[in-house]
Amino acid sequence: MARALAAGETTSVELTRAALDAIAAVDGLVHAYLHVDAEGALAQAAESDARRAAGTPASALDGVPVAVKDVLATTGLPTTCGSKILEGWLPPYDATVVARLKAAGLPILGKTNMDEFAMGSSTEHSAYGPTHNPWDLERIPGGSGGGSAAAVASFQAPLALGTDTGGSIRQPGAVTGTVGVKPTYGGVSRYGLVAMANSLDQVGPVTRTVLDAALLHEIIGGHDPLDSTSVDQPLPPLVEAARQGAAGDLSGLKVGVITELSGEGYQAGVLARFQESLELLTQAGAEVVEVSCPHFVHALATYYLVMPCEASSNLAKFDAMRYGLRVLPEGVESPSAEEVMRATRDAGFGDEVKRRIILGTYALSSGYYDAYYGTAQRVRTLISRDFEAAFEKVDVLVSPTAPTTAFKLGEKLDDPLAMYLNDLATIPANLAGVPGISVPSGLADEDGLPTGFQVLAPALADDRLYRVGAALEAALEAQWGGPLLDKAPTLEGAAR
Repeated sequence: MARALAAGETTSVELTRAALDAIAAVDGLVHAYLHVDAEGALAQAAESDARRAAGTPASALDGVPVAVKDVLATTGLPTTCGSKILEGWLPPYDATVVARLKAAGLPILGKTNMDEFAMGSSTEHSAYGPTHNPWDLERIPGGSGGGSAAAVASFQAPLALGTDTGGSIRQPGAVTGTVGVKPTYGGVSRYGLVAMANSLDQVGPVTRTVLDAALLHEIIGGHDPLDSTSVDQPLPPLVEAARQGAAGDLSGLKVGVITELSGEGYQAGVLARFQESLELLTQAGAEVVEVSCPHFVHALATYYLVMPCEASSNLAKFDAMRYGLRVLPEGVESPSAEEVMRATRDAGFGDEVKRRIILGTYALSSGYYDAYYGTAQRVRTLISRDFEAAFEKVDVLVSPTAPTTAFKLGEKLDDPLAMYLNDLATIPANLAGVPGISVPSGLADEDGLPTGFQVLAPALADDRLYRVGAALEAALEAQWGGPLLDKAPTLEGAAR
């Protein structure tokens, strides 16, 4: 699209209108969006066309439309985090990544659906109804960022932003046949991201190709003085790495297969596509070896202590006193502030959010802090050391992105532990702060649904993700005769 805009073959208004037409035609089935800003997007597109006509485009992607996960603050557009407690809230400022999108000239189509406050692996915990997987509308699109992934997979947006706390960009990418990237922690600003778990959350790109992800990552990435956790270092050359990788030469690269992230619990079709992808990396010149990260077996338990603790603290601010929902308790003539808070939080939060708040508050309570949260943080350190030791031996680590393909809507809602297992392979990267990418690796034999191949790199070496991801993508597409999404069922009205 950017090339067509630069060549004068199309306009941003035409591209944006095509995306909006696709949303009108398709989103009644998919429900990827919570809010669509047609008027604002077309106005931004017209401004982009004026810049192109004047020969002063703001960036390479100036004029290419984008969707934004509804956990990122957007001036004048609702930011609900998929929760009733923030229904209708209009932020007075833009998140830094949103401001960078606007500065680069990308029209913002709207806000995408998500699990409430990013708590979930299926986008079924949205207070506004679930998103459906474009490959099979009876299945989940992953979570918590299923809306962004489904919008890109169903051609309702060429690009999107997501957030990844335990796999919420990469796991939806795997089950929808899209590319999802979790950058190095601190590599992309979190200012204006409504926090679930401050030490784990990271904004990243959701796209249809590895090069698209690199282009978007370079726009949103880099130091931000408004974010105290932002790394004050320049981004590595991501677009250059993606283009180099697409040439297909991985000579000299050492790839480590994580022993603990395959085998029992993984669907046979997922493992088959993973092994085939490893063969393609070997054919491209990479050396593939097995690497053990022994403490990864404790990553799931560690994450589900650290994350609820941070979430319970973060969500304490939704107290009905300053903004958002306010519910008065029934039958109380002059309720106290505490009674209003209790009634509001009971009505405004869904079951999964309540579950995690209770779990986190308990783990942080007097007498339990060291036994639970303190112990989890010590195990987190051991997981980080596993990564450090592994990266002394290999350049990147790889695994399947998710243990299974997309399951059916409602299938795991009554079994939270089964739901949590979907993040088994993605969680270690968030605990250690290292970057990861999920690249479509084919369709599972059992159900014909997409699988994902995950690549992990050392902190601040995000360019390695793009080199390996682009090489694998090029080799697979040569086999398939085109992108994996070409095999997806056509939803009438999709803007292919």
